Amino acid sequence: MLNFARGRSQARSNRSMPIAVMEYPDPKRKSNIFGKLLMAAALTALCIIMLKHSPSFSTPTHFSRHEKGVTHVLVTGGAGYIGSHAALRLLKESYRVTIVDNLSRGNIGAIKVLQELFPEPGRLQFIYADLGDPDAVDKIFSENAFDAVIHFAAVAYVGESTTDPLKYYHNITSNTLMVLKSMAVHGVGTLIYSSTCATYGEPEKMPITEETPQVPINPYGKAKKMAEDMILDFSKNLDMAIMILRYFNVIGSDPEGRLGEAPRPELREQGRISGACFDAARGIIPGIKVKGTDYKTHDGTCIRDYIDVTDLVDAHLKALQHAKAHNVGIYNVGTGKGRSVKEFVEACKKATGVDIKVEYLPRRPGDYAEVFSDPTKIRRELNWTARFTDLQESLGIAWRWQKAHRNGYSSL
Repeated sequence: MLNFARGRSQARSNRSMPIAVMEYPDPKRKSNIFGKLLMAAALTALCIIMLKHSPSFSTPTHFSRHEKGVTHVLVTGGAGYIGSHAALRLLKESYRVTIVDNLSRGNIGAIKVLQELFPEPGRLQFIYADLGDPDAVDKIFSENAFDAVIHFAAVAYVGESTTDPLKYYHNITSNTLMVLKSMAVHGVGTLIYSSTCATYGEPEKMPITEETPQVPINPYGKAKKMAEDMILDFSKNLDMAIMILRYFNVIGSDPEGRLGEAPRPELREQGRISGACFDAARGIIPGIKVKGTDYKTHDGTCIRDYIDVTDLVDAHLKALQHAKAHNVGIYNVGTGKGRSVKEFVEACKKATGVDIKVEYLPRRPGDYAEVFSDPTKIRRELNWTARFTDLQESLGIAWRWQKAHRNGYSSL
């Protein structure tokens, strides 16, 4: 600390004693004070420069403050297939969007597409981070003024969950816990959670309603149910608006051809049946493998409710718009109509114009025979109805993107 006071023991030889005689200041003393002031100013300037270059110092941005009339949404997993489509729709609807993704399953190419479509300041930012890192998550919430969170980020392959269950339990439950803790600490009051019909397992009755007992039969479904339970318990003591969407099998892509599904090559074996059909149609693989032909269904193959990604994203927007404090909404998001795997393959053949080779194999562990939804509740309470229900049409839209992006987003 700089000390400008003179010690009491210091001699005061320069002080004038007689009254009415003018005292002249000592030039050396004046120079000494000036030097100390100059040093103090230099030190202050140095401190400011160091603060500005420190990780904890940030200049206020559009994203770091709340603005009247602007809703800032954190989209976790926004570089993924569903998350990127949701981010696109939010941006089109004039929301402010922050995407957080570690790119373990997502595509930086999808982020680049969104950035090119919405380059204006304050519209979109991408943060490369892992939700499993508590310090990173806390920093993200500390430096941004979020109004809501749409939580997509998760590993999401049923087959993979049976061979690597710990990855699923850790990724889905632990990451959700990190998000919930930061929401509580930083006062973010709205959460839209991306869940799954896999939490129901294999119900005795069809169609599935929101009251159907949740008895998941694979680690993916079990981990998602654990995350749901955490969210529900967490919300009981807080004034939060919670929406949980349990959706079914997602297909399709952006009708305007800007985004599509591009799973990593090493995950193709675990991916959706639509991806396998397109790979076979393009000659990347010799054909598709249908696992299980002895289920108790009309043609022996699994029956699923296929929901177009555009409809699914619309359901998330409806959920965000209807979210209310002190309220939890749980909704199934599906068409209400089941289609067999054989029917799906036939629709894919017509959409692509390719006679895809099909190999029939034994059942895949963790699969269930028949799953389709009853969308009555979401239609009644959120005024949502699936519009893109023509299977061949949805696959045709997705196929156009696949043909135009033979190497996925790396074709850009």
